[in-house]
Amino acid sequence: MIYDQISDMLCRIRNAQLAKHESVCVFNNKRTRKISEILKKEGYIEAFNVSKQSSQKLEIHLKYVGMMNKPCITNLKRLSWPGLRFYSKFKDIPTVLNGMGVVIVSTSKGMMTDREARANKVGGELVCSIW
Repeated sequence: MIYDQISDMLCRIRNAQLAKHESVCVFNNKRTRKISEILKKEGYIEAFNVSKQSSQKLEIHLKYVGMMNKPCITNLKRLSWPGLRFYSKFKDIPTVLNGMGVVIVSTSKGMMTDREARANKVGGELVCSIW
């Protein structure tokens, strides 16, 4: 049984991109769907949908660029985990690579990027960073 499904999702995406897979399946729940939605909106993945074989799986289609099929995601890092949560006020949310990357923040208004959290002036739990 997997206790931290977000870490599992990030690890599966990282491993699939290293192996140059076109898609990867992760557990389907509200948090993984919202993270996938943010990754799609920010341009890190091509698409995501519920798997045809099982409604418990979410299929993520990875994005590559150029002739060398370079992955769009350079690195994924889990910032909070079940044993140690990191919270931040909207003014103190870190930037990744001077704004080139994204920090996903879980707020009282739902999951959003660091830029959206600063614009809405809400803080929350720092879930992960992507660049």
